[in-house]
Amino acid sequence: MFGKKKDEQPTHGSTASPADGDSKNYAKPDAAAASAPARPAMNPDIARRSPDMSAFAPRPSGSSTSPAQRTTAEAEQKKLIVGRDIFLNGEIRTCDSLVVEGKVEAVLSDCRAMDIAGSGEFRGSAEIESADISGRFDGDLIVRQRLTIRATGKVLGKIRYGQLEVERGGVISGTIEALADGAAVPPASGNGR
Repeated sequence: MFGKKKDEQPTHGSTASPADGDSKNYAKPDAAAASAPARPAMNPDIARRSPDMSAFAPRPSGSSTSPAQRTTAEAEQKKLIVGRDIFLNGEIRTCDSLVVEGKVEAVLSDCRAMDIAGSGEFRGSAEIESADISGRFDGDLIVRQRLTIRATGKVLGKIRYGQLEVERGGVISGTIEALADGAAVPPASGNGR
């Protein structure tokens, strides 16, 4: 239509572009196609391996893990973290460490340490070895060793402790009683066992 007549055939050396109706043939000439090697199949059969499950197998008693590493791993397994915006309600037993960043309403027993972060709240009763409180505790608290109340911490209720440390700004209010050195804390009365 524009500069090309219908009867003319383009020469191979010319730079003329094909017209709208013309199409270029990009296929190889027959002689070149016959000499090309055949391609392998697109999806060859590959033998599948079974997954390695050795990481989940029980370890033999003579494992190379040292006792210190096993103790650390066991302690980490008994750590309970209640994250921000989490609400936990119930009874917590036999954890080595409780970290409260959210809200907890519970009875805490057989635990060693409790850490209440600035955003954390604990309501209920707790009987533990040591406590570090930056948030809020409301209820009955028995700390056999050291109770630390940070500048942002508030402890309200019935509090019994072995040692007490309160930073400037920290609040402690309620019935407060120091435990005698080496005195055993009587079990909490509950259902009369």
